[in-house]
Amino acid sequence: MRFLTGLLAAVLLIAGMGASHAVVRIADDRGGRIGTYVDKYQDLRQSGDTVIIDGLCASACTIVLGAIPRDRICVTSHAMLGFHAAWDFGSNGRAITNAEATQMLYAMYPSQVKRWIMQRGGLTPHMLFLRGKQLQAMYKPCYLDAQASANRPLRRSAQPAEELESARGQLLH
Repeated sequence: MRFLTGLLAAVLLIAGMGASHAVVRIADDRGGRIGTYVDKYQDLRQSGDTVIIDGLCASACTIVLGAIPRDRICVTSHAMLGFHAAWDFGSNGRAITNAEATQMLYAMYPSQVKRWIMQRGGLTPHMLFLRGKQLQAMYKPCYLDAQASANRPLRRSAQPAEELESARGQLLH
């Protein structure tokens, strides 16, 4: 009897291991350098983890939409994406739109996001916010009771994704 109980416990443990997967929660991320996010999301893509967008994901953070397969992204009712043109600092210290980096950024987005951006005039220095029903129509809903880790360290991938590599080193704030 003890053997059967032990065997049953082992089977349940192994079955439970296959069902669990890690999730990464994005919230209150205002973005930064494109290259930093390209690296971060290459690692995340390779990990197979699910991404929960549960708050602000703006600027370079939105690269997640092109880097992670759509079926591994979900959005909560708090999710909000912010898009704008990429920029660099000019010689006088002012922000200057970087047309090449903006085009690379735009090219990374899925088609439904591109259409939404174009319907609002494209990527400009002014922030466009995608949220609510419009965002939830593009991505599956997720729920806050899922276990998520905003600070989980990401593993380095062996081979970077080609479509993300071209954006390395560009600035986006």
